[in-house]
Amino acid sequence: MLRRLYDWCIAAADKPYAVWIIGLVSFAESSCFPVPPDIMLIPMSLARPRRAWLYALVCTLTSVAGGILGYAIGALLYDSLGQWLISLYHLGDKVEVFREQYAKWGAWVILLKGVTPIPYKLVTITSGFAGYSLPLFVLFSLISRGARFFIVALLLNRYGDVIRAEIEKRLTMWVTLFAILLIGGFVIAVRML
Repeated sequence: MLRRLYDWCIAAADKPYAVWIIGLVSFAESSCFPVPPDIMLIPMSLARPRRAWLYALVCTLTSVAGGILGYAIGALLYDSLGQWLISLYHLGDKVEVFREQYAKWGAWVILLKGVTPIPYKLVTITSGFAGYSLPLFVLFSLISRGARFFIVALLLNRYGDVIRAEIEKRLTMWVTLFAILLIGGFVIAVRML
């Protein structure tokens, strides 16, 4: 199953709709979807290393656009949809602490958590809920999400052949490590707040 998913992502890089798929995943991840766009970004960039920069740009822009949706959920729909999403990730009792952090550390919260495996949707929804400045939220999101995706693009563009050979040789191990990192991000988010 892992091999089929990986092969599908590799093959998707050659399709005319590749950019749309990665953009949709990146957009959804910033507001409600639990899986980060790296599941598409990495294999697609390995298949087409010269397009890694385009994929990183699309991930950055659509992640920030999805972040604006998350911000709107927090600002306008927190009592219904926002609380449901936060409780879905078992973070309901942590939101107030997180909100207090915004009073002191808003810019650093967005900058640091935007590049970590901590679920970015938590940052976006809470930014809206806390009433953090939307222009600053967008600026810091562009910086942090751009850094995250462009670092991946740089590594894959420069060392793509070596990385691809290693991933294909030990696909199960790398997917397992990625899953541990993803789950670890949720655990860290719960424990930090």
